[in-house]
Amino acid sequence: MIGLLRGRILHKQPPQLLLDVQGVGYEIDAPMTTFYNLPNVGEDVTLYTHLAVREDAHTLYGFLKTTDRDLFRHLLKVNGVGARLALTILSGMEPAQFVQCVQHGDTDALVRLPGIGKKTAERLVIELRDRLAKDTTLPGAPSVDAAVAIPVTPVEDAVSALVGLGYKPQEASRMVRSLNVADLSSEEIIRQALQSIVQ
Repeated sequence: MIGLLRGRILHKQPPQLLLDVQGVGYEIDAPMTTFYNLPNVGEDVTLYTHLAVREDAHTLYGFLKTTDRDLFRHLLKVNGVGARLALTILSGMEPAQFVQCVQHGDTDALVRLPGIGKKTAERLVIELRDRLAKDTTLPGAPSVDAAVAIPVTPVEDAVSALVGLGYKPQEASRMVRSLNVADLSSEEIIRQALQSIVQ
């Protein structure tokens, strides 16, 4: 795995730049939030990288901060989000802003990003909320104390748990919505949801 490259920028044309590292040219894709802060062509830069390997291509993605790369990797773990869409998300919104949108369930802001529909926005919130809250190194993340204090409703907690059990986010949401969840704890919601699929 290539985790870091330090070299001279030979060319940059969003979303790609060419980096000369001791005579070897690396083609690197980067989000616009990284491009905005790159030095000029001919100057040196250090990029934290993520290597995505597919059958038809090996693609390097570069970031100026390790926290941005960490957020990119969190995005890749979301069902249906590939490297290209993750790059688009980080190009359309500052990392700190994205983290805040996820934590507050602001799907309206997320759907304004290219390629993000309502279902994808909901999936990002459901699958990333707990994960990002625990990663206090991310930009815009709360402190450890604040993360503990983030209000999570029993319904949200139940949906998150069902996703953790392997159900797809849409399926988990549908299972919970079919129940009368008034005044139920998250544990009871989960129990009833699981019972409902075997009846």
